[in-house]
Amino acid sequence: MTTPLRTARLELVPMTLAMVEAVMLGRRESSEHLARARMPERWPNHELIERAFPVSLDDLRAEPAARLWGARVMVAGVEPDRRVVGSIVFHGRPAEDGVAEIAYGVEEGSQRQGYATEAVTACVDWALAQPGVRAVQATTFAWHHPSLRVIANVGMVRVGEREHETLGEMIVFERRVAL
Repeated sequence: MTTPLRTARLELVPMTLAMVEAVMLGRRESSEHLARARMPERWPNHELIERAFPVSLDDLRAEPAARLWGARVMVAGVEPDRRVVGSIVFHGRPAEDGVAEIAYGVEEGSQRQGYATEAVTACVDWALAQPGVRAVQATTFAWHHPSLRVIANVGMVRVGEREHETLGEMIVFERRVAL
């Protein structure tokens, strides 16, 4: 079992299959119990779940360790006021090329407080310390200024572009293992 990561203001709690099942099946009370924190009223919503987990629940159940590799819930506050403010997911365990792709989201009421930068920094550092990982990539759109700020603050550099199937060109950023 992966242990939580801690930052100055957050506990980054590893996502478990049980937690993801509870969220995907709309079992709010179970989700909060497993995260040991209150979930925001409007989060996670159906759209966020689909973006974070672009595979079926059956696929997640078949390979939870690979599919949930590095995935974490951002929890702020202390007992009894712990609350989920966002999540970090990787697109599964890195392939043989050693590249991990990260995605993140912060619920609306907790945005613009530096949580994404704090959490993404910790998760990128964690990923780059894992055996076989050579780089962490993130993709975003040129118009998504909050995401571009997070990516810059984490020390990622632009390495290319990728076409999104419906929304157009995305910019690919990367941070590599220091040699």
